[in-house]
Amino acid sequence: MSPDQLRTALRELNGERAATFAIVGIAESIVVHNAMLIPDEPDHLVKVTDGKSVFIIDAERVAWVRIGLKQ
Repeated sequence: MSPDQLRTALRELNGERAATFAIVGIAESIVVHNAMLIPDEPDHLVKVTDGKSVFIIDAERVAWVRIGLKQ
């Protein structure tokens, strides 16, 4: 998956949903609660925040993403 494709898929993240990422080569998935996509910055990295931390996602290693429904 390219960074642009991943950003497109994550546009629905507005702080009201959890996002679960499965990364190739890592046995456990990564869950980001109250996830929000950080807009594209000059470094062009895909970044997601939960308001407490910033998660940098390597788009090329993402196997799948699960976005929870609004609660």
